[in-house]
Amino acid sequence: MQSIEQFQERVRAAAADKTPLRIRGGGTKDWYGQRLEGEILDTRGYTGVNDYEPTELVITARCGTPLSEIEAVLAERKQMLAFEPPHFGENATLGGVVAAGLAGPRRANSGGVRDFVLGAKLLDGKGDVLTFGGQVMKNVAGYDVSRMLAGSLGTLGLLLEVSVKVLPKPFAETTLCLELPEHDAIRKLNEWGGQPLPISGSCWHNGILSLRLSGAQAAVDAAVRLIGGDIMPNPASFWADLREQRMPFFRGDEALWRLSVPSATSALVLGGVQLIEWGGAQRWLRSDLDAATIRRTVCAAGGHATLFRGGDKSVGVFQPLQPAIARIHERLKNSFDPAHIFNPGRMV
Repeated sequence: MQSIEQFQERVRAAAADKTPLRIRGGGTKDWYGQRLEGEILDTRGYTGVNDYEPTELVITARCGTPLSEIEAVLAERKQMLAFEPPHFGENATLGGVVAAGLAGPRRANSGGVRDFVLGAKLLDGKGDVLTFGGQVMKNVAGYDVSRMLAGSLGTLGLLLEVSVKVLPKPFAETTLCLELPEHDAIRKLNEWGGQPLPISGSCWHNGILSLRLSGAQAAVDAAVRLIGGDIMPNPASFWADLREQRMPFFRGDEALWRLSVPSATSALVLGGVQLIEWGGAQRWLRSDLDAATIRRTVCAAGGHATLFRGGDKSVGVFQPLQPAIARIHERLKNSFDPAHIFNPGRMV
C-alpha cells in the first residue's frame, strides 16, 4: 500500500526538478478537461475507509478508494452519496469524484459535490500535508478550502483524504413520464420546483419528460396524484443510464456541450439535439455549431458552456474566466503549487 511519505518524496523530487505530475486514480475521466500532461502519480494504492459514522451521516476515506466500495459500505446502512456521482467506468475513485466535481440527476434537489465535502487532507506542491475542515457541517471560519477542491481537477494538489456528508436512501421512489413539448416542460419544471414536491430528478428529451419522486410514501403518492402521467416500469436503469451517459443521446458524433443556465431560461435555439436536466438548469447539447456562437447564446441567457466531451478542445473546454476571477485562480495555484507541477494544462 502506498503511504503519504512515498507521495511526499515523489512530489518534492518533482518540484525540485520542475517535473509535471499527472494525478490519476482509475482514469475514468481522463477525457475530461483540456489536456493530460506529466508523469502519472497513481493514487489507487492509497485506499481504505478511515471512518464511517452512520448515525452522524459522515464517511471519511482515502483518495484511491474505489467509488463502488464507498457506495457498497453506505448501502449496507441504507445510505448514499446524495449528489449521485457518475462513475464513467468500473475503476472510479473517491478522489476522482471530488476532483472532477461532477454530479448526477439528484444534484438539483440535493446539492452538488462541494455541498457535501466537509473536510480534506491535501498534499501541496511543497510536499506538505494540509488539513482543512473536519467531519461536521459547521466547522469552518473563513474560506472553505476543502470545498474549493471539488472540481479543481487535481490542479491544486494531491487530495489524500476526504470527509463527505451522506444521506439516508429514500423510503419510496417513483418515476413519472409525461408527453410535453420543450417549452411546456421547462415551464412545468419551474412551476413544480416552487412547490413542496419530492422531486429528485428530471429529464426531458424528444418530447418526453421523466420526473423522479423520492421520499416518504405518502409524499410520493400525493405528488403522483398531483402531477399525473404514466409510471415508468424500470426507473432505476433509466436514471443510471442517464447518470453514466449510456443513453443513445450521448453516443452521437457531434461535440457534447454541457450548458448551465437559469432554470427558467426558455428553449435555446442552437441547432443539434438537446437533453434537459436539473429542472431546466442543465442542458446537454449535441451540435456541430461553433463554440463562439454557443457560448454567446448561453452567456446572453446568464449561463456558461463547457465542451464536455469530443470536439475541438483548442476553443477552450471551460468557459473563459473574467479577469478578476482568473487572477484569484492564479493566486490560489501559486499558493498551493508554486512550481506548477500538478496537472498542468488540465483546466486552462
